[in-house]
Formats: sequence, C-alpha cells, structure tokens
Amino acid sequence: MGALIEDAVARARAFVDAGFDGLIVENYGDAPFFKGAVPAETIAALTLATRAVIDAAGKKPVGVNVLRNDARAALGIAAATGARFVRVNVLSGVAATDQGIVEGDAASVVRAREALAPEVGIWADVHVKHARPLDTDDIRRAAENARERGLADVLLVSGDATGHAPDEAKIRRAREGAARAPLLLGSGLTAEACPRLAPLIDGAVVASSVLEEGRAGNKVVPARARALVEAFRRA
Repeated sequence: MGALIEDAVARARAFVDAGFDGLIVENYGDAPFFKGAVPAETIAALTLATRAVIDAAGKKPVGVNVLRNDARAALGIAAATGARFVRVNVLSGVAATDQGIVEGDAASVVRAREALAPEVGIWADVHVKHARPLDTDDIRRAAENARERGLADVLLVSGDATGHAPDEAKIRRAREGAARAPLLLGSGLTAEACPRLAPLIDGAVVASSVLEEGRAGNKVVPARARALVEAFRRA
C-alpha cells in the first residue's frame, strides 16, 4: 500500500504541476474488474489513496471512479474523504462489457448521494468505452436519459477504448442530448487533436496521451502534460 500511495501522490503532483484543473482517483490496476460491488479491501485502499491525492491536490477538485461500476462505493469514499465528484460508467441504461451485462441504477445512486454527500457531483458516461449499449444505439437519447432521468450533473462521451477518441459526429450528437449540462471527452484527447475536438466539449478526462509511450498505467511525462494543457487552452 505504501508504494501505491506514493505512486498516486506522485502522479497527482505531476498533473497539478502541469496545470490540470482536477484529478480522478480510480482502481485502474484492479483488472479484471468486478462488474458491480467491489470487495472491502478495494474500498479501503481507494479511500487511503483518495485522501492522499486530495492532500496533494491543494484546492484542485478530486473525484473517484470505482471500476467497473460501483457508484455506491465511490459515493462512500467521497463522503469520507471530501472528494468532490464521482464518475459512474453506467448510470442509466444497459451495457454489454467484458465484465458481463452492466445495468445502470440511477435510482439508488442518486438517493445514496442525497443521503451521504449531497454536494458531490455525479459524472455519468454515455455509451462508455469498452462496452456496447443494449438499451439505445442513439447517443443523443442516451445522453438525454442520463441527464433528465438519471439526473447526472456532468456527461462524458468516449471512444471505443482507453486512449481512443470518439468521432466528431458522436460528440455533436451527445451534445444535443446533453443540452446545457457540461459535456466532457472521456478518452482519446491529444495535444494534436485539441484544435479539432476542444471546441466541441466543455472539458476532458485525460491520461494516456501524457504518459510514457502513450499507454495507460505508465508514468506521467511532464512535458507532454504541459503541452496538452497549453493546447487545450489555446483551442
């Protein structure tokens, strides 16, 4: 655990120093992921890591994503640590994933948020990566459902897999369903793609393109991280 916490804090500081606006803590190293509830040791470890990252982040907001889809655990961690938001891969709808069929449960998630930490934002993926939607192929409708019926605060649109960006048509269609809700890019943003993609979104969750060899899980390359921030802000 000591090594994991040190690594999380080092990554957090690298992103903050590069000018990133916020951070997300997730159990990315836990593959293969549980499709629903995670074990107690995962929650305990993520709580320690999240608190350490919050301390390292200063005033930057920190969120929690408990993979693959344990929103209840994420909310508990946020309530205990002071994290500002949770990311939920499947808040509403149904997705076929490599973990099996994952069903959204917005009713339980939103009610748990109100009971535990009403100030915590719910960030919901729409047609999340590494999955195929089973409820509706129309991403506009999926975004509309997540916003209006799932009561998501922020929506994310991603490509097919980690590090892959969605095409512009998919982003524009998701924007129609998001309406006034913030729409973030959930994967695939690079410094080179910023002029094309940044004007279509309100923000982005980024890691792969600023890591060694552009691979998720590798170390942060500070120069790449700074270049991405600069390119996004210019665009």
